[in-house]
Amino acid sequence: MSVIVRPATHFDARAMADLLNEIIRIGGTTALTQDVTGDDIKEWMADNPERAAWHVATDEAEACLGFQWIKPKASLPPEACDIATFVKVGRTGLGTGSKLFDATKSAALALGYDWINANIRSDNDSGLTYYQSRGFRTYDHDTDVTLAGGLTVDKTLKRYDLKD
Repeated sequence: MSVIVRPATHFDARAMADLLNEIIRIGGTTALTQDVTGDDIKEWMADNPERAAWHVATDEAEACLGFQWIKPKASLPPEACDIATFVKVGRTGLGTGSKLFDATKSAALALGYDWINANIRSDNDSGLTYYQSRGFRTYDHDTDVTLAGGLTVDKTLKRYDLKD
């Protein structure tokens, strides 16, 4: 099965929400604790679109295999963007995330960013491994972060420098 990566559109929002909701319901890897809708995804995509990039990975039949975005974050300097990555349950480790990151890295450079921030739950081994394998390095930790559902977790902050 080949993986096709392209810019995400509003037409992808429902499939992205369905993929993300499966991850949220399983728990343990995302800071999100409540289901999202296609309209939620559309709103996120509309937030600061001139400084954001969204990519979706599909198969030949256009089924959503994963998605990734970068966008500014108030707690980061303007030369940095925040990243989020979601891959369909059962499809991790098959190259989907790698292909998404190739497209995202190019978009981040085109948008003028110097580095990418990943804010990962410290108990998310697969997320930590994914970002480490892309070349992200740990630069800080947040402890006792309370999620929307009341769960308290630690976070690992990793960065990827786009410019040498």
